[in-house]
Amino acid sequence: MAQEYKIILVVKETSVQPFADALDDLSVAIAAFEIVPGGDWRLEAYAIEEPESATVAERLTLAAVAYGLPQPTFEIEALPQTDWLAENRRSFPAQTIGRFFIHGSHFEGPPPSGAIPLLLDAATAFGSGEHETTRGCLIAIDRIGKQRRPKKPLDVGCGSGILALAMAKRYRRKVIASDLDRESVRVARENMHLNREKAWVRVEHGAGYRLPIIGRNKPYDLIVANILAKPLCQLAKDLKRHLSKDGTVILSGLLQAQEALVLSAHRRQGLRLVNRQRRKGWSTLVLAARR
Repeated sequence: MAQEYKIILVVKETSVQPFADALDDLSVAIAAFEIVPGGDWRLEAYAIEEPESATVAERLTLAAVAYGLPQPTFEIEALPQTDWLAENRRSFPAQTIGRFFIHGSHFEGPPPSGAIPLLLDAATAFGSGEHETTRGCLIAIDRIGKQRRPKKPLDVGCGSGILALAMAKRYRRKVIASDLDRESVRVARENMHLNREKAWVRVEHGAGYRLPIIGRNKPYDLIVANILAKPLCQLAKDLKRHLSKDGTVILSGLLQAQEALVLSAHRRQGLRLVNRQRRKGWSTLVLAARR
């Protein structure tokens, strides 16, 4: 089993984004959370190869100099070697988010009355409903369903496929989903099979808006992207080109400290903020075309 590592530093809220960007290509995932309200933040960057202290120090120094920030201290911690998939499956509790009832294959018994069941086991692709960004997107998807049934939903960066699955079941519309990661596509397709939704969700491997099938089927009246702040900003122009005039957008995967950056990129494309959820340092944004 591969050894994994964690780079840890404590910084002010305004320093989270610069130092997260500095560690971006040294890590596979980055998390940040507030230690005390109005105080310091803890930034954690996870790596599958042991980071060299000198390289980490150099990246942080360059960011500190570029942004005029204090040089942070850091530590590199080796994580316990654990079979996280097996552990997560054992500890993955059934949960209700909006109308969605998310459970693993180990769950026995009927779902709550009126709930929409989503069968997902903890897997090698992101998205089981436990992370705050996934939770925020599911709540937004459910709220939209109380107002209307989007005719043509799109999930960009689908991970496990949980959001595409939720849209298909909530709206009873055909959904297109895509991911750059082949393993995520495999897991998402398997989840559609387990939930008997293969006819409703088409999962494709590739670079989102560049996929021919996504281009052929535009415009979409609901686009969901639960990825990271940087790609959200980079894809803002493509998103607008694929969105219908009355379309809605759900964006997540960003920290609260990154909201202004992501909103600015999408406001430049003529979108406005409709709703915002903040959960444990993470944000989910719902946008629409300006009226």
